[in-house]
Amino acid sequence: MSERLTRVLQLGIVLVVAVVAAVVSWFIFFDIPADLTDLLGVLLVIATVVAAIQLGGRIANAAFPSYDVAEVAVEGPITRDGGRGPIPGGAIGTPADDIVEQIDAASEDTHAEALLLKLNTPGGEVLPSDDIRRAAAEFDGPTVAYATDVCASGGYWIASGCDELWSHDASVVGSIGVIGSSVNASELADRLGITYERFAAGKYKDAGNVLKEPTDDEREYLQGLIDDYYDDFVETVAEGREMDPETIRETEARVYLGEEASAIGLVDELGTRADVEDRLAALLDRDEVTVEEFTPQAGLMARLRGSAERVAYSFGAGVASTLDADDGFTFRF
Repeated sequence: MSERLTRVLQLGIVLVVAVVAAVVSWFIFFDIPADLTDLLGVLLVIATVVAAIQLGGRIANAAFPSYDVAEVAVEGPITRDGGRGPIPGGAIGTPADDIVEQIDAASEDTHAEALLLKLNTPGGEVLPSDDIRRAAAEFDGPTVAYATDVCASGGYWIASGCDELWSHDASVVGSIGVIGSSVNASELADRLGITYERFAAGKYKDAGNVLKEPTDDEREYLQGLIDDYYDDFVETVAEGREMDPETIRETEARVYLGEEASAIGLVDELGTRADVEDRLAALLDRDEVTVEEFTPQAGLMARLRGSAERVAYSFGAGVASTLDADDGFTFRF
């Protein structure tokens, strides 16, 4: 169905709904009640028609969608539940399950022929990030990732599941690395007279516990986990981005501005949002595309909280995937 015909059908539905509402409201609010003033009746008719036009527009958009590209945004740190922000009940980022749900909805929508994944994230937890990457990779159609402010660590992991990655020339891109950390408070505990009593089954169960000095063997064990995570990260990115693994290792987990990231192959193209839409139009072999944003349903207060918190977290790179063990040791991509 052509875009022009779609617009005509949408307009037709809106007009029909408006006319029906006008006729019904005229009889209900003006013609039948003899004690209502003419002015009140007219105002009620107008109010009803306006509401009907809005309803008709939603019905028309649902019946004859005019979009051909679905946009899903990944903003803020990536966690399973969106994380906890400074405002009670607020979320720092978008819950990964919600993002996956919207990508899946786009996959099932016959009108969404391509996927635009907007990335503005410093990274996030391992499995939630990978869930988003897999969902994008499984989309049946062209997929383009677009980095706005930051596409680092877990964000870059997600981008590796898309066909192309675009960014601004000043976007922050990269941070392909892994860090493991644990606070060592053993000396402070000694000064305070706090002792550590070990009750554990398994040699390495309490490796990295904050109240004891790690042994050389434990350090080697934990570093081995870091190395395994890093190898997996490099292999996944290399496969998804069709890059030489050694090129990725040579970045040494640095972040780059978009222009330099493009020069070394971390980014396919530099451009604006309009350039990205032109590219999607070329991939779909048409003159232009219409983008529809797929977002999870949320109340007004939740949306206001999310907007405020995303401003605070919109710029920051390097903090990505976290996996907290019960012994206090933390892994981060």
